[in-house]
Amino acid sequence: MARLAFLGSPEVAVVCLDALLHAGHDMRLVVSGPDRRRGRRAEPSPTPVKRLALERGLEVTDDLRAVVGCGAELGVVVAFGRIIPRHILAALDFVNLHFSLLPRWRGAAPVERALLAGDDATGVSLMKVEAGLDTGPVYAVAETPIGAHETAAELGLRLASLGSDLLVERLAAGSVSLGLPHPQSDDLETTYAPKLVPSELELDWARAAAELERVVRVGRAWTTFRERRLIIWQAFARDPGPSPTLSGSPPGTLVAGDVVTGNGILELVEVQPEGRPRLAATDWLRGAHLDGPERLG
Repeated sequence: MARLAFLGSPEVAVVCLDALLHAGHDMRLVVSGPDRRRGRRAEPSPTPVKRLALERGLEVTDDLRAVVGCGAELGVVVAFGRIIPRHILAALDFVNLHFSLLPRWRGAAPVERALLAGDDATGVSLMKVEAGLDTGPVYAVAETPIGAHETAAELGLRLASLGSDLLVERLAAGSVSLGLPHPQSDDLETTYAPKLVPSELELDWARAAAELERVVRVGRAWTTFRERRLIIWQAFARDPGPSPTLSGSPPGTLVAGDVVTGNGILELVEVQPEGRPRLAATDWLRGAHLDGPERLG
């Protein structure tokens, strides 16, 4: 077993921390993000990783400097979201479980970018952390297809499970069982996955329905209805069929839960009007009292 420091914050990192603890590793320290308010009036609350660490009686901090001298032989990074300074990298070896098949989608949002690009497959890469952005050599990879309607949240948790198995396997005999890493593959195009901004999630109805469905699958895709924001949580692309109303209407036209796009129809399934909870699109439409076709966006 290995003496580890674990660096991570969101729910996907919890899966990996829990797997390492279950495998019997000596967790010397957990580093996670600071407590934050999760709602406008809520009290500050810990990250999912910090919450698990406290439940298990582990030492936990948001001070990255505490890694130096904690007694760990290896740092394990999963969705940490912060750059590790060079002087800390010089003091301790780190591995990072990155949610893509490197060198494709280096950066902060590899799952979301893979969905938006329409990738057929993705995976996890267990890599050595170095000063560059996800440029380190790779110890092991695991690949998986992306489901036709899989959301970023669903895919992220599935990759976390896949990655936790990889971590447990490669650390079974301690850090020595990692083996030697190899340079990132030249067979894959190097691409970058910067963090998404809200404007990228606005639905442009002139685009094809298949592309818009991928934006919805990322999460928090939005448009406007009667000058108020409307979040689209679930929607499916389909062909308009023989309907003359749908096929002859401009992009953004809403007819009974179907939205005309630049190519095809986006069928709304679950939405969230501004200031209200999520609900089925059929219930929203019933309350909206449409007099006829209306426009979104």
